Amino acid sequence: MTSVCAGAFVLAATGVLDGRRAATHWELAPDLALAFPGIRVESDPLFVRDGHVVTSAGVTAGIDLALSLVEEEWGAEVARSVARQLVVFMARPGGQAQFSTRLVPCQPQHPAVRRVLDHVSADPSAEHTLDSLAAVNGMSARHLGRLFRTEIGMSPGQYVESSRVEAAQALLERGGGTMEEVAQQAGFGSSESLRRIFQHTFGVSPTVYRARFRSTAGSRRIVAA
Repeated sequence: MTSVCAGAFVLAATGVLDGRRAATHWELAPDLALAFPGIRVESDPLFVRDGHVVTSAGVTAGIDLALSLVEEEWGAEVARSVARQLVVFMARPGGQAQFSTRLVPCQPQHPAVRRVLDHVSADPSAEHTLDSLAAVNGMSARHLGRLFRTEIGMSPGQYVESSRVEAAQALLERGGGTMEEVAQQAGFGSSESLRRIFQHTFGVSPTVYRARFRSTAGSRRIVAA
């Protein structure tokens, strides 16, 4: 039994997913988890198998799911042949994280937290330490840390890293600059640091991310998987 994208909600409503792991589109994952607390919703995998039930992420992830079923039933060679015919990857590297918006929009109530968010967003590459961010509001680092966890569910350091990741994503999507330049402009210091955080966060390297998400203008050649 399978579902694609929001189809997980249909399976959930029937009770099929109770007590199981499941996937859906990354934007819908929080809604699925909230509506059906008995399901272990995983927001990153392209598809999740739990027993005889397989659920997938967005629409194109249904192709990944289908290829996995073809491989299971008919073998890898047949699945590779199907992938070539469809001009898709046999197995796409990385998960949904590479397609999602890393920073969830939030409206913190405390003015001190809002000031820090604006301060970091204005220049993610600056040297933002816990002490320097606390100084923006004239408060202790410990108090700021508590406010951040209460208001947005992460530490100030985690927010700074997320801001830098989003800055790097924007730079890579625009396509200009070397990896070292992107790393410096986003605040990671070196291309190796940038590579490590992208691999950890998205499951792909910055080079692969750029190739996948930059403008397709001028690129017309399709390479079969």
